[in-house]
Amino acid sequence: MEIKKNEKTAVNTVELEIAVLGEEFSDAVKSAYRKTVHKVNVPGFRRGKAPQKIIEQLYGKAIFYEDAVNNATPNAYEAAIAEAGLEPVDQPKLEIVSIDDDGFVFKATVTTKPEAKMGDYQSIRAERKVDEVTDEDVDRVIEQLRQRNARIETVERAAETGDIAVIDYEGFDGDVKFDGGSAEDFELKLGSGSFIPGFEDQIVGHSAGETFDVNVSFPEDYHEKSLAGKPVVFKVRLHEVKKSTLPELDNEFAKDVSEFDSLEALRADEKRKLTETREKNADQMFEGEILDQLAALTEVEIPQAMVDTRVDQSVEDFAYRFQMQGISMDQYFQMTGSTMEDFRESMKDRAERQVRIGLALEAIGKLENIEVTDEDIEAEYKKLAGEKGDVAQIKNYVKPEAMRQDIISGRVIDMLKEIAAKEPVADTAAEKAEEVPAVSDEKAEETPAAADEKPAEQA
Repeated sequence: MEIKKNEKTAVNTVELEIAVLGEEFSDAVKSAYRKTVHKVNVPGFRRGKAPQKIIEQLYGKAIFYEDAVNNATPNAYEAAIAEAGLEPVDQPKLEIVSIDDDGFVFKATVTTKPEAKMGDYQSIRAERKVDEVTDEDVDRVIEQLRQRNARIETVERAAETGDIAVIDYEGFDGDVKFDGGSAEDFELKLGSGSFIPGFEDQIVGHSAGETFDVNVSFPEDYHEKSLAGKPVVFKVRLHEVKKSTLPELDNEFAKDVSEFDSLEALRADEKRKLTETREKNADQMFEGEILDQLAALTEVEIPQAMVDTRVDQSVEDFAYRFQMQGISMDQYFQMTGSTMEDFRESMKDRAERQVRIGLALEAIGKLENIEVTDEDIEAEYKKLAGEKGDVAQIKNYVKPEAMRQDIISGRVIDMLKEIAAKEPVADTAAEKAEEVPAVSDEKAEETPAAADEKPAEQA
């Protein structure tokens, strides 16, 4: 393999001319012969036994060139990329330039990974804010536990606010039934505000077995424009009225809903979990703010191929999550009234940000000379696999170089967190200014020279 031309033709685009000549080409032709000889019918020879030279005499030497080119090009391209020190981010565009008995030359147009130009990342500042967990916060969680563990029983009386009404309903705009306005055996908590204002109030006072009309108007800002602000009628049949009885808040309640023997211990545990959640949220917000600032400080022209690849990964991730919930992407699109094109378009800004941040972290890693050893990579593989995991399987999915960059990115983020937690730059400058002794007007009048020299000494 020989690189005949290595030219940057545009931003993040390099054009290579690569030659495969002599013995390398001859070996590729021989390989093509071995692959296709059984397909060639030569008089006087059993199928698959005709010598290469005989076939070339009958059909011409070019008979094996196409397969030879296809066999030799991938290895020649990979070797040329390594020699040129390029890092492609997309499949190359390949084109044969020339071919003859001595070999062939092909052109590869390569989209390369851009190098980010970093701004002053030392100036990044962010505050990690953790919301304090109050007794009221714990009360709300305990109340949710009570609601989930309430005793539900049917009652033979008129419905009251706070009851659960089991209803059928159909909505009409005039005499026309409108889409999405009907359901059967729907359980509605009266007073929950789940339905259009006024709907739940008109069920209160009715008893099981009754059929009646509910007259309401849709809000002016209702999402379905054809119904916004319109008066409509719902025909309702009330099947059952259920009463929800909350358990007493005592030690027995704690035993029923948890592994704790006392309400005090349950509250302490819920406070602990809330605190952990808020700590994690604070970490995420803190890191997110840092990365937002980092993205804004990063100057880089990102090839569309990198954004498209990141969108592809996001689509795969979402498809897997939906699959775990028993939903296909097609079903999701039907439910949301969207398409794959809409979905991909909605991902582009996020994908571009992720690519930009990834390039920035990589650039800072180089600027800070962050190194990762083979031992570091192996330790990370073991960490990902866990105690009983299969390290070899993890290695099949995550290649060492990708793992190396992940470790570098993690270390850069940790470094940026330390930087971001420093005192704000403006405040620090202001404090230094305050430290300079002020010279009174009277003093300045007496010794003007001294007044000029003092700040210079401080500086």
